Amino acid sequence: MATGKIGVTTENIFPIIKKFLYSDHEIFLRELVSNAIDATQKLKTLSSFGEFKGELGEMNVKVSVDKNAGTLTISDHGIGMDADDINKYINQIAFSGAEEFLAKYKDTANSIIGHFGLGFYSAFMVSKKVVIKSLSYKEGAKAVEWSCDGSPEFEMKEIEKAERGTDVILYIDDDNKEFLEQTRIDTLLKKYCRFLPVPVISGKEQEWKDGKYVDTDKDKIVNSSEPLWTKKPTELTDADYLKFYHELMPGNEDPMFWIHLNVDYPFTLTGILYFPKIRNNFDVQKNRIQLYCNQVYVTDQVEGVVPEFMTLMQGVIDSPDIPLNVSRSYLQADRQVKRISSYISKKVAEKLDKMFKDDRKSFEEKWDDIKIFIEYGMLTDEKFYESAKNFFLLKDVNDTYYTLEEYHKLVEAEQTDKDNTVIYLYATDKTAQYTYIKAAEDKGYNVLLMDGQLDPHIVGLLEQKNEKTRFVRVDSDIPERLIVKSDSTDAGLSPLQTDVMSTVIKTQIPEIEKTNFIVSFAALKETDAPATVTQNEFMRRMKEMAAMQPGGGFYGELPDSYEIIVNTNQPVVKKIVELATTSLENEVAPIRSEIETLNNEMTEARKAATDKKEATPDLSEKENKVSDLRKQEEGIIKKYADGQPKVRQIIDLALLQSQLLKGESLNAFIKRSVELL
Repeated sequence: MATGKIGVTTENIFPIIKKFLYSDHEIFLRELVSNAIDATQKLKTLSSFGEFKGELGEMNVKVSVDKNAGTLTISDHGIGMDADDINKYINQIAFSGAEEFLAKYKDTANSIIGHFGLGFYSAFMVSKKVVIKSLSYKEGAKAVEWSCDGSPEFEMKEIEKAERGTDVILYIDDDNKEFLEQTRIDTLLKKYCRFLPVPVISGKEQEWKDGKYVDTDKDKIVNSSEPLWTKKPTELTDADYLKFYHELMPGNEDPMFWIHLNVDYPFTLTGILYFPKIRNNFDVQKNRIQLYCNQVYVTDQVEGVVPEFMTLMQGVIDSPDIPLNVSRSYLQADRQVKRISSYISKKVAEKLDKMFKDDRKSFEEKWDDIKIFIEYGMLTDEKFYESAKNFFLLKDVNDTYYTLEEYHKLVEAEQTDKDNTVIYLYATDKTAQYTYIKAAEDKGYNVLLMDGQLDPHIVGLLEQKNEKTRFVRVDSDIPERLIVKSDSTDAGLSPLQTDVMSTVIKTQIPEIEKTNFIVSFAALKETDAPATVTQNEFMRRMKEMAAMQPGGGFYGELPDSYEIIVNTNQPVVKKIVELATTSLENEVAPIRSEIETLNNEMTEARKAATDKKEATPDLSEKENKVSDLRKQEEGIIKKYADGQPKVRQIIDLALLQSQLLKGESLNAFIKRSVELL
């Protein structure tokens, strides 16, 4: 048995660091500027402890482009390095100076950024050579120059350097000349460094002169070193929050409101989250919350940090306690992230609850805009649902708002069915479903308006969470059957009349693609419509759900299913029934009698074979005969119905009411209406 150590040399690891450490080459600028910020912050910390007694001077970081020399330089006036420091922090890969410094000054060094000690090497992703010139803050220190061409070999020598701090000079390679363009550098600094805690200088301010922009003598500071989220909410006005929002999201209209996060236990978290206006379309652009670590931009992929429903929001979150991968480019999932996510969800719920309690009228005015956030949260976050159910609002077709508890009390007496289930009637389009809404209201029912994109899902959730509660769309049945309070009554037709009238109606329904109709009869009020089209609640919901999924699934392929309910008490329908019975009875009755006889004979034959445990006899001749007789019967009834324009008229009226009458059928209806007049 033998033991030993695996050897890792710079020859092995340098190419890996250079090529694969960071997902995007542009990250190098963030890393080097962050290192310069660290060096500056370290010196400030040492000064505050009395360990550095000199003058701090101008504490900034400067990024300089020299296109002619092919160099990009990042300079700071921070802690600097001597030869020993370079040996320790540069020549020993992954020995993080920030980590060591934090351990010593953990109570006051909160804004030190680096942790892994690898960021410096990102410079070699874009450079053919890197030079460090540095002078340490230590008394009597000698300035030193370190250079390396990306191989394991480096050179180090003493030099003369007048000012404390470090210059990192990158000789940009031929494949990355874009990083010698001032506009490209400024774009990256704005993306990654716009809120760093130390001023970052890049180029000069410009002014318009002689028909063009020219540089002035004034340095251009590209960042805001004290962003809004680092301040106390009591120090800020609404105007401050709105100004910051428009800096983050230029061109957007004002947000509805915002939440300022500020917590230091059990983790450190600050930030500002804005609620933008989202009306009719579900906004799938979710990458609008920026994650920072000590004011250094990390990512806008924050699904792990904020609850899923809040990815629709906009703003910033800053936390040094969110675990990142070694390149600080994405999040690592762990328990801390889940705790932070739960905290943010809790703070949002508390904010909404306070808004509701403090000014309900204002909350109701915002409801249509914030409803999608709240519904999304209730659907995806169980804890948020428990909080939100207290301020979630239902709106009826008359624009009156109710909490869930208020609405249940409102409709419980009138809208409880025979099974003791409270029925919540709702519409999805006040204009298209006006007739159905009016009929329900005439019976004393209240009708909700559920026209949001997530409402089909919310309906299911509320049914699941509230026992003995069911949502029924107002056009899914006639008013008498929307809330069934007793067993159904007889439609008043004989079996023959029912069969004849079913065929009369079916043969006159116009052909509508991917649509099926069934016919039924009900004894309603004489003043009600002669026929009404309804859509089955269950099937409609399944198809709506399927439509939201890629491919549509099983239910998405099924045809739409409607029911035409004929009012047998309506005077015109009564006359049609009487006339059809009189006109067709003599022809249809013998056919039906023969069909019945054949069906009885086949039933007896099957029963006898079963009793004797014999094989079922061949009944195909009789089955074919029955089929022929049914076709004969249907042909007779259709021929009769074709000559009854009032039958087609009551069907078309019902289809028109449901917006199903279109094209050629609509044109025929108009022409027939003129003729009947």
